[in-house]
Amino acid sequence: MSLSVFSIKSLPKAERFDLFESLKSDLETEELELQDGDVIVISSKYVANSQGRTVEYDKVSPSLEAGTIASKFHIKPKIAEIILRESDVIFGGIPGFVITSSDYIMAPNAGIDKSNAKKGDVILYPIDPYAVSEQLRRKFLLTYNVHVGIIIIDSRLMPARSGTVGVAIACAGIEPLSDLRGQKDLYGNPLKVTFQAVADDLASIANLKMGEGAEAIPAALIRDSGARLTDRRIQENEMAVSYDQCVYVRGLGTRI
Repeated sequence: MSLSVFSIKSLPKAERFDLFESLKSDLETEELELQDGDVIVISSKYVANSQGRTVEYDKVSPSLEAGTIASKFHIKPKIAEIILRESDVIFGGIPGFVITSSDYIMAPNAGIDKSNAKKGDVILYPIDPYAVSEQLRRKFLLTYNVHVGIIIIDSRLMPARSGTVGVAIACAGIEPLSDLRGQKDLYGNPLKVTFQAVADDLASIANLKMGEGAEAIPAALIRDSGARLTDRRIQENEMAVSYDQCVYVRGLGTRI
């Protein structure tokens, strides 16, 4: 069977809402009946909105540390303050962007975003996205008696590339990686370190269908992906590597 992707449109929502009930209603509106093995891909901003994870920009009071970061990276102090609150690690940055990490997610400006937020607000990353993914997986199983995968995604720039791609920030119900070590390539050479990023690959496929602007498509359904289902709970660190093993982080500051 060929892989298929279906858009799941939704109406804009200004306040907190029940994410599962919203997805359930939107699937019914699109006349999409879930099947075993389907993967539901959801925008992290949509998840964050359901949790009320927004900040009123004008009510933010910058700290002295935020002022230092704002001056160093040429960003507004209020944005710098939100970045500080949302970050576990700050690696550095360039004018306009601070490279941060939080809960094993590396992103510019801690993933905060003004797009698709009501005027005067900024959207943060969702709280406990892995727990949210697992809860959704179980609710779909109990409601429809189908085993589905859930992926929560964001879009971001890739090093030295133009444009954004989708990337998974959490998942449930599918194995996020495929271990290819020990298999052989076309010429019989054994693969020693290769993992296929299944969740990230599916995130990019769905992101192309969901769009980046005013499409009002916060989710997509992928069918016949071939992703391996699982009932085990996926851990936060499974799709990440430690920063001392990341070639991009290790390479910062070593330009020749």
